[in-house]
Amino acid sequence: MNRIWAVVPANWLRLTGLLATCCIWLALPTTAHAQEVRFERVAEGVYAHIGDLGGRTTANQGLNANIGLVVTPGGAVLIDSGATARGAQRIHEAVRKLTSQPLKWVINTGGQDHRWLGNGYFKTQGAQLIAHAKGEPDLRNRGNDHVDALRAALGEGVDGTLPTLPDRWITGTDERLDLGGVTFEFRHRGGAHTPGDMLVWLPQSRVLFSGDVVYVDRLLGVIPVSQTKPWLATFAEIERLAPARIVPGHGRVTDLATAQADTRDYLMALRTHMKKAVDDGQDISAAAKAFDARPWLPLMNAADLMPGNASRTYLELERE
Repeated sequence: MNRIWAVVPANWLRLTGLLATCCIWLALPTTAHAQEVRFERVAEGVYAHIGDLGGRTTANQGLNANIGLVVTPGGAVLIDSGATARGAQRIHEAVRKLTSQPLKWVINTGGQDHRWLGNGYFKTQGAQLIAHAKGEPDLRNRGNDHVDALRAALGEGVDGTLPTLPDRWITGTDERLDLGGVTFEFRHRGGAHTPGDMLVWLPQSRVLFSGDVVYVDRLLGVIPVSQTKPWLATFAEIERLAPARIVPGHGRVTDLATAQADTRDYLMALRTHMKKAVDDGQDISAAAKAFDARPWLPLMNAADLMPGNASRTYLELERE
């Protein structure tokens, strides 16, 4: 039996309102001046929407990230479902403009809000939800926090959004599924930005959807649930695959060299610096200030994210 899991807020009146609105998702109005969800062609039958590089806004419905679409002979496959029910409806409208194929599968590449909080809407449309099992505790633990944070940014734009768990879990480090006659390969190497981060590889077209394993154009974020060691192990798998094109979690569709420069090289430099600082007994604050961030300062959000990235990586190295 398909399973839907929803976080129960402390405020029962709020819960009542959420449950009521979830029954009328299809009638929800769009936000004024809403930004269009637009899929661009990456390869034959493979598309990507390139999200905002900035923050979550009412215009983008929290979708400041990239999502993917693969049109197969047997139905459409969405890669990441957006951050809200309204945003998911907007995504679905964009899919319908591109293909008459029904949307049958939704893959969540990780545990950030814009990767999976649109699941509930697509569940009502009959789609099967797929993610990696290593991310399940993270989805359960942070779902309500995601909704609260989005409400602070989007207000009533979050109404109708209930965290909804996938009903099919990828369990291995390498797994292959035939979805609609197209081969999808999944790679999980212990997580990255979030514990459930996995790669979605299309061997026929040599296109990789990396989720939040790869950031270009803007600096990646090391958050409390991130682990930089398996993050680099996951990136090594990308290098082994040698994709023709990479759809990153954030930033323009890119190549391996750019992904290496903006993501891999930064993580390696950060870990190397913090490992030496820990071994030398250097204070965390001093270690963060001493990191040479100049190569990555041109990336968007760099100045804001550098201090937190440095301190969390230091603490991770202390535990290793």
